[in-house]
Amino acid sequence: MLELRPSCECCDRSLPPASTDAMICSFECTFCRTCVETVLDHVCPNCGGGFVPRPIRPERLLATYPPSTVRVVKPEGCATSAV
Repeated sequence: MLELRPSCECCDRSLPPASTDAMICSFECTFCRTCVETVLDHVCPNCGGGFVPRPIRPERLLATYPPSTVRVVKPEGCATSAV
């Protein structure tokens, strides 16, 4: 099951479970659409993979399967590649 991380790893923008601006890679690294398009050029700085829109978990399932509350932010900047 997806973690549904709460924020963009680049700019720390909040990305609630119903956000259509949340983008993920195959490792669930989570970034906002703006950072993916304008800073990262559609390439994950963590794994080098591409991004897809994060699925939206139905609201009725959020109590049983809550999203993550752990915010991950890259202090060195999101354009810095670890790959």
